[in-house]
Amino acid sequence: MAAAHTLLLLPLLVASAWAQCPAPADLKNADESKICAQLYTDASPYYAQCCGGSVLRVQPGDDVPYIPLGWNNKISSLVVAPRCELSVWSRTGKKGNSRKFNAGVVYRLQEIKKGLLGNWDNAISAYYCKCN
Repeated sequence: MAAAHTLLLLPLLVASAWAQCPAPADLKNADESKICAQLYTDASPYYAQCCGGSVLRVQPGDDVPYIPLGWNNKISSLVVAPRCELSVWSRTGKKGNSRKFNAGVVYRLQEIKKGLLGNWDNAISAYYCKCN
């Protein structure tokens, strides 16, 4: 009977080994201080393989109306820490469409609607992050 339970858990263990998105509560700097959010350049058709590519760590209070070169319109996944809120804009200077993300994981920004026709995949050009 124990072998049957092990066989049932094996696919879950293998799938979690591929997971790249951290748990929101695990967003911490090397000195254990809180990271507000992490932004990622890559997503995947498979949730367990999202949050790949380059990582941009957003600290509490970061107010960035002009996202760094190389990151503008490149973000495909994100994670927001507990008790934090990430506000994003689709155009530099905090213009265009805007959206707020609360604590949690957004595996694929392509699944988040932006206006009538678009989505938030590769569409973030400014951000502000705050934590309580």
